[in-house]
Amino acid sequence: MSIAIVTGASRGIGKECAVKLASHYDKLAITCLKNKELLEETRNIILSKGCDCYAEAGDISDHDFAGSFINNVISRFGNDISLLVNNSGISYIGLLTDMDIDDWNTIMNTNVTSVFNTCSAVVPHMVHNKSGRIINISSVWGITGASMEVAYSASKGAVNAFSKALAKELAPSNISVNAIAFGAIDTTMNDHLSPEEKQLLCDEIPYGRMATPAEAGDFICKIAAAPEYLTGQIITFDGGWI
Repeated sequence: MSIAIVTGASRGIGKECAVKLASHYDKLAITCLKNKELLEETRNIILSKGCDCYAEAGDISDHDFAGSFINNVISRFGNDISLLVNNSGISYIGLLTDMDIDDWNTIMNTNVTSVFNTCSAVVPHMVHNKSGRIINISSVWGITGASMEVAYSASKGAVNAFSKALAKELAPSNISVNAIAFGAIDTTMNDHLSPEEKQLLCDEIPYGRMATPAEAGDFICKIAAAPEYLTGQIITFDGGWI
């Protein structure tokens, strides 16, 4: 029975991805940091589609919780983990000189250490099964960098490098690893922008608008279904922006 795992699944891209994956997988495991009610809403939608679902809230950037979560998934569903989608992430807008070390560590732990935590727990099972797919959710800022988002850009650049390196390491075991570098997606992460600022942003994008979370979730599913030979890639989804 194939199993997919999605982190950061209570809302936005993660929720849309998990709901769409429910049509393609027998079992789904989802997690988020603290929005238990929203996570349960996602779980109920998945269950309504006839897909079994395990949901647990906690800090995936904490190594002990991540290991416990994966162990709970395996105890419930078995170790045939076919797909891991690392979607958990946060942003920080502001000057580097206004950041303190706690801000920096929070960004790095949430966006990078969480990916290490889940991969270190899941990869041994994928290697044992000689199959699996890992998709790490990144950003175009991890490729180009963005003013006022130095820490976020650095964290996503790390995710990109992590993905390319791990792909080479796991290819002999028939495990593909890719990152999706999203552009502007109309999620709560952009709620700090005023309507005027959002319009200015959309004017910069050749497609003329931000992508919807549903479009982002659908694209993740398409990459998950691509031939396994697609690996080690940073795949951009940005409406021609960058």
